[in-house]
Amino acid sequence: MDKIKAGFALCGSFCTIPDSIKQLRALAQQEYELFPIFSEIVTSCDTRFGKADDIKHEVEKITGKEIIMSIKDAEPIGPKKLFDILIVCPCTGNTLAKLANGITDSSVTMAVKAHLRNMRPVVLAIATNDALGASAKNIGALLNYRDIYFVPFAQDDPINKEKSLIADFSLLNDTVKAALEGKQLRPVIK
Repeated sequence: MDKIKAGFALCGSFCTIPDSIKQLRALAQQEYELFPIFSEIVTSCDTRFGKADDIKHEVEKITGKEIIMSIKDAEPIGPKKLFDILIVCPCTGNTLAKLANGITDSSVTMAVKAHLRNMRPVVLAIATNDALGASAKNIGALLNYRDIYFVPFAQDDPINKEKSLIADFSLLNDTVKAALEGKQLRPVIK
């Protein structure tokens, strides 16, 4: 059986990158051939959650592939039809806003734009502190887009971060399988 070719993009929700890498590792042990994509911020920022170079090395070791880290390198994804599916995990509020408004100014947004031109599925695993604030309209818009699917999400800390939402990363594989069949895993909001 041929492996499912999946782009796997990481954006700068640094506190959720370890969870995203855990899911990347789980997918790599299944029927997926994974192609990593990093936003420019993930490529260049050391944070209290990890050093950029360490994250790069770990992801390249898991996937066995070089990371796509620029708009120029992401553009061929569409014309070459490189992926069956594209996963953005974590997907920040910033990336949500850009996708909802057609802004293509990063490696991740170019990857999504290029991939969507082939009418193939994109899975978003959101992680944003303003999901129930400024990002709410973007989530609403993207829920109506053809070929965009969300990993089910919920408030992660409704007392201390009342506007924050995070995807249930443990449902990533199930969401990907549903998206490949043209279905949204439900319930979307947990």
